[in-house]
Amino acid sequence: MKLSIVIVTFNSAADIEACLKSVRPSVPYEVIVIDNASLDRTRQLLEQAVTSGAHPQLCIIHNPANYGYARANNQGIALARGEYILLLNPDTVLFPDAVDRMVEYLDRHPEVAGVAPRLLNPDGTTQLSIRSFPTFSSVLWELTGLPRLFPDCSRLNRWRRRDFDYEKPQYAEQPMASCLLLRRSILVALGGFDERFPIYYNDVDLCYRIYQQGGRLAYLPEARVYHKLGASTSPLRIKMIYENHRSLFRFLRKHNRKPSFILKGVILLPLLELSALLRVLLFRLKKIVSR
Repeated sequence: MKLSIVIVTFNSAADIEACLKSVRPSVPYEVIVIDNASLDRTRQLLEQAVTSGAHPQLCIIHNPANYGYARANNQGIALARGEYILLLNPDTVLFPDAVDRMVEYLDRHPEVAGVAPRLLNPDGTTQLSIRSFPTFSSVLWELTGLPRLFPDCSRLNRWRRRDFDYEKPQYAEQPMASCLLLRRSILVALGGFDERFPIYYNDVDLCYRIYQQGGRLAYLPEARVYHKLGASTSPLRIKMIYENHRSLFRFLRKHNRKPSFILKGVILLPLLELSALLRVLLFRLKKIVSR
């Protein structure tokens, strides 16, 4: 089989039907959906998709609890039979030729480990989906707010890559894994996702480990995918803000074994906690104002 598509759902009833409907590659494929104990109608919609016969390639796993994004993806990867595995979020809608373009790219570039499309916001604007790997210094710069004031300064924007040219096909260190096509052999060799990152930074960690092994990821702007960005986690926004910041620190700690990181951690961890608190306060203030 050429392609396996792995989708992890959690309370994705508003999006999963449109996502599945948009999956129509021309190569032989299978779709593996792992539902993390959704509390809405996601499970019923998935069962209807199977019984209706509209998606004969569909396989569904219903987890008894929310195992997290990383572990659920690993379940799908373990079952996948395709030469390529497409990691796909349920809040995406694929353009008709998007997957075929990415598959053709990997076929033509055996030296490339994976390829990511251009992600689009629901209004059609390009989503800022490409970053470099975070480092202690680049995160500190970001926390100061200076990169937003000087978006053309490459030194300040080294992590967020606000200067990235989204019109140009090129290598990208860390594309968002909302839609990311990877060679199955590489995923298996790396052991899939690190489950110590249950929801955030597991994709960053995976891309970093691919990079460490000499693999390269490509960005392909002509392959286009709509992405709602955080649809399944938005009801848990406050909890997710804290988890995002703590996962960032966990990533930096994992990949920096030097003794000097102890001092860096003493500086960085309180700043990240403060940043998370400010984001939570701002979120609550916006909710009060919008009432």
